[in-house]
Amino acid sequence: MSTASTQLPEGRYGRSADERADRKLKIIGSVLGVGLIGLVGWFGYDHIAGAEISAQVITFKAVSDSAVEVHLEVHKNAGTKGYCTLRSQSADGAEVGRADFRFDQHSSRLDKVVTLRTTARGSTAELLGCHSG
Repeated sequence: MSTASTQLPEGRYGRSADERADRKLKIIGSVLGVGLIGLVGWFGYDHIAGAEISAQVITFKAVSDSAVEVHLEVHKNAGTKGYCTLRSQSADGAEVGRADFRFDQHSSRLDKVVTLRTTARGSTAELLGCHSG
């Protein structure tokens, strides 16, 4: 008896077990990949849309040895009240001033120049963060 007569004809009886397992793994991998992309997208959207107050320092100027003027631009939901924390450092890196500035106005965009009091001449003005409340 020849070996050719004992083998089944190729392609006649469906896919082999290896081919079926490969196909299942590809489907599972695709579903998990799409789920992961959706999850990352959701967290990204929630982080951006959930931020009620955001701000940035436009310019700053040390007006004396005890004050720094900071031009701050704030974006928030209309009616949201909150505060932003600013700090100033001296040329050697020591913190010379830190303060919270409240924003209770109803508008959604504020352009404000605030004065940050310092214990020595400040060479920086840094926005540490904004919070609602």
